[in-house]
Order: sequence, then structure tokens, then C-alpha cells
Amino acid sequence: MTRPVRALEARYYTDPDLFRKETDNLSAQTWQFGCHASELPGPGTYVTFEIAGESLFAIRGHDGAIRTFHNVCQHRAHQLVSGTGTARLLVCPYHAWVYELTGELRGGPNINSVPGFDKSSICLTKVRCEEFLGFVFVNLDPGAAPMDEWFPAARAELSEWVPNWGELKPLEWVRIEEECNWKVSVENYSECYHCQINHPTFASGVVKPETYDIQPQGKCLRHTTECQDLEQMTYDIRSGFEHFDEYSSWFLWPMFSFQVYPGNVLNTYHWRPRDAGHVTVWRGWYSTDGCEDPKIRQLAIQDRETTVAEDIRLVESVQRGLASRGYRPGPLVIDPCGGVKSEHPIMHLQQWMREAIDGN
Repeated sequence: MTRPVRALEARYYTDPDLFRKETDNLSAQTWQFGCHASELPGPGTYVTFEIAGESLFAIRGHDGAIRTFHNVCQHRAHQLVSGTGTARLLVCPYHAWVYELTGELRGGPNINSVPGFDKSSICLTKVRCEEFLGFVFVNLDPGAAPMDEWFPAARAELSEWVPNWGELKPLEWVRIEEECNWKVSVENYSECYHCQINHPTFASGVVKPETYDIQPQGKCLRHTTECQDLEQMTYDIRSGFEHFDEYSSWFLWPMFSFQVYPGNVLNTYHWRPRDAGHVTVWRGWYSTDGCEDPKIRQLAIQDRETTVAEDIRLVESVQRGLASRGYRPGPLVIDPCGGVKSEHPIMHLQQWMREAIDGN
């Protein structure tokens, strides 16, 4: 670089019209978290969720495969399912058209009376989905590259840090409401420039901030750091796995992150934008078979009472500042050597944001 890189203009975080454009140009063309595969334990189990303003549902077929569909009947557009449940067949509540778990139309009242009616031509609209270490992701863009191309090495690295991922199920989902644009929250997550000042518990009890660094791997931001004196940890980190004495994080652009705490404790973030100034952040914590685990419960409580509470204060203040007439985007602090006091990950994030929203 030959000159400073300036932060995004405030309109990227405050403009409702730009937020609607994001839905089409970003949310609908990227890999988004849908549900955990353990929520679909057997044939016919389904989970509904919303991505980019679209109601979708994931369902496990009789062949064991997970498929995702738009939640709309192909007859007169009634939604097929709501919440979670189990169905031997998918029956529309409006006119009782019946679909197989694979999406094909099986039948409907009096359809045989219609000349030339070809039920084989009717199928629920499929959505691309991938299972990534037990997490179901969807992409509304049928031509999108596979997740392993978007996030090279992430699957293999996470398998090393969480070798028991196949046994893990959600223990707890923590819903966090933030009065800010989702990008403000994601940017805050994606730098530790602010950690020593604002996160004393995390910076003094978990990581060594001076060793913290974040580097891109495709559209993944890979967080690495050394840990503090693990003898001072408030729980037993000896898991029997490699990397038990490390902390690492993988942020998958644009709205999901895996974190692994010492002791190979898996936890996640996923962001659900509500409008230009509000986002719901879900914190997930996982245990073997979803069984009660006092260690993980205590970690979740500590996280909520320290880092989460501290970050809410920060991001909501930033959002208020972005609405100020007095704000002029300043230069990012980008150290060519990287490190904790460098905002190079924000530079990458903001470039991805420009590309997704503006096409350049």
C-alpha cells in the first residue's frame, strides 16, 4: 500500500435501501447457517429458518440425506411447514397437495381430473445445502462454489481442533439483541485491536493479546493466538485431544464463526440481520450428545457476563456514532507485519462488503 485505506462510509451501516440491496447481493449469494444436523435425527424431521427474507426448511430424507427447500407449495403458494417437526410426507395445509421428502409431488385432491396434468413436472424448489462438520449451511445461489473453495483449509483445521465434532450437539443457544448494523458487530468480532482495553477477562484469562493475529484464508478469517497461563484457567482443559491448550477461531464470511476454547470446547456465533440498525447474534455452545456439562455452562455464563456484555456496549456506541453528522471515515491502522494492533482483517472485510454490495 502507498496510502492509508479509509473505513467504509457510514451509509453502508445506516441506509435502509442499501440494507435491502445487501439482501439480494450478499445474503442471497453466500453460505448461510441454517441449522445443526442433530436437529434432524431421523427421516422426516425438519427445521424451518429464514435466510435473505426467504422462509426455508431443511429435512432429512428416508435415504438419510439432508435437503433444503423453499417453504412454499407449488400449487397456490401456501407455506408447507412451520417450526420443527416430523412428517412421513409433506402435506400442504391449504389444499392437501402431498410431496415426497425429496420434494417431488406425490398427489393432490382431484388432480387426475385435469387434462394433461403432469405431476412429475412439479417439485418443491430446492436450495443448495452442505453439511459442514455437523452444521447445515445453505446458499440461495445455485451456481455458488462449494464451501471448501470459499473457506480453504477450514474444515480440515477444525477437524483437528474438534476431533469429536460428530458427537457434539447444541447444549445452549444464547440470543443476543444488538442495536447496530450486522457489519458493525462482525467487524468488532474480527479484530482484537480493542481487546486489551475492553475485554479484561478474555485478554488476561484466556489469550495473550500481544500474540493475537487474524489472517484471511479465502473468505475465512483465521484467528490465532497463544494462551495465558493455563494453570489459572477456571476449568479443567485436559480433554485428551491435541490442541487442548490452544484457542482458535474461524470466521466464515459473511455471518458465521467457529471458536474453539482451551479444552477443545466448541462454540459458535451466527448473525441474523433484522434491519439496517438491528441484528440478532446467536451464541451456540456444544457438548457431547448435548448432555449437561457444568464446565461449558460456566464458560457460557462467563462469556455472557464479560465479553458479550462488553461488546454490546461497544457496537451500539459505534452505531450511534455512524449516525452522527460529525463522522468522517478515518484511516484503518494497517500494520504490514499484522498483529493484534493492526486492522488488516477489517480491510479485507470491508473490501468483501464493497464487492458484494457495489460489485467492485
